[in-house]
Amino acid sequence: MVGRRKALLFSLCFFFLSLPCLSSLPAFQTLVPNSHSLPSASPVSFQPDSDSLLGSELESESESEASISLNLDHIDALSSNKTPDELFSSRLLRDSRRVKSIVTLAARVPRRNVTHAPRPGGFSSSVVSGLSQGSGEYFTRLGVGTPARYVYMVLDTGSDIVWLQCAPCRRCYSQSDPIFDPRKSRTYSTIPCSSPQCRRLDSAGCNTRRKTCLYQVSYGDGSFTVGDFSTETLTFRRNRVKGVALGCGHDNEGLFVGAAGLLGLGKGKLSFPGQTGHRFNQKFSYCLVDRSASSKPSSVVFGNAAVSRTARFTPLLSNPKLDTFYYVELLGISVGGTRVPGVTASLFKLDQIGNGGVIIDSGTSVTRLIRPAYIAMRDAFRVGARTLKRAPDFSLFDTCFDLSNMNEVKVPTVVLHFRGADVSLPATNYLIPVDTNGKFCFAFAGTMGGLSIIGNIQQQGFRVVYDLATSRVGFAPRGCA
Repeated sequence: MVGRRKALLFSLCFFFLSLPCLSSLPAFQTLVPNSHSLPSASPVSFQPDSDSLLGSELESESESEASISLNLDHIDALSSNKTPDELFSSRLLRDSRRVKSIVTLAARVPRRNVTHAPRPGGFSSSVVSGLSQGSGEYFTRLGVGTPARYVYMVLDTGSDIVWLQCAPCRRCYSQSDPIFDPRKSRTYSTIPCSSPQCRRLDSAGCNTRRKTCLYQVSYGDGSFTVGDFSTETLTFRRNRVKGVALGCGHDNEGLFVGAAGLLGLGKGKLSFPGQTGHRFNQKFSYCLVDRSASSKPSSVVFGNAAVSRTARFTPLLSNPKLDTFYYVELLGISVGGTRVPGVTASLFKLDQIGNGGVIIDSGTSVTRLIRPAYIAMRDAFRVGARTLKRAPDFSLFDTCFDLSNMNEVKVPTVVLHFRGADVSLPATNYLIPVDTNGKFCFAFAGTMGGLSIIGNIQQQGFRVVYDLATSRVGFAPRGCA
């Protein structure tokens, strides 16, 4: 009889996909507060770089590796003079600016279904990026040019353009490595104004004297980068990728202090994955470690090795007016083993003209949910955590707890139900330390706009797989090993 009941319950859950299968969702899990603290500015994890790989040594570098893996470090590693509290405060400020920029961009950008002829001598308008100043949260080290000159580059899924600072500099911000000089590279080449690559830019300029393509990217806070749109060889751990179209910025203000530029991982054709799909089979993934509990580096993988066998996949959606961001379908949320009433797929729907929806973003820290969904989820969590001692609000967080001197606590489980993939979050991905005195807060927030964003705190510990060949994104738990 028991077996028949289980079989019937399984059949009902399978048939009614929109109904919660409550028997399979635990109500609580354990959090160990004393093992988690505000991250400090840990040292950069990279091994001594390969600046010495010049001349004949460089010629032996591989061009045939099917996959490459790189360490990632958090941008806080470049701010060694700040305390953990100051670093966290700065992170939340960056986060707020970034979310505001992304929401504005998603609401205003026109349909991108045509190519754009470059304007002679300059620009008709700016390309407004979804980023704000310093918003890229993770960076890696890679070689630019031949011979390779190694620099730090921020990686970001919210941007399509690859760019770095270049000499001669009219205006450049401070970076930790010498500024790349394209005149010293054998593989640097400018792009003609008439080329298809130039026409793919949202706003292209043309140097009428040299007949070469110019680019400009403007950011939400008024910062910008301007220069030559060109092609160059990039080197990742002795693996060369030739002919990458990138911006060689001679006029750059206010961006990514410490890093040389940005490696765009967005969904558009000019992003690094978009350009190198033939080399890496249109696949990449990253795993971001929980820095409050681990000192080991995060990582990014390009190629077939990026796909984890344990990943659960959900289809990617297309926004008709914006192809940069990775949109997914969120059907609902469970808290404490129960589906939250009122949090339905209709709240997160991407409509026919590209408004609303849910994106996965590596550069946003705290997940933002459309406000009705957030309020319902938060209230359900408060009910489940009513035995915990409440603490005052902190910054954007309105549900906080005093967990000082507590060895372990039971907290309600949280599950995000994507189409085809239920993602059960570890407790440390939604109840996080916000100071050094034992205060922990529920790491979600509401947004007044229609766009929801799954941030990197909630992605921690998962290998997030972007399989663009089959238009899907996957989540593999415990994927940073």
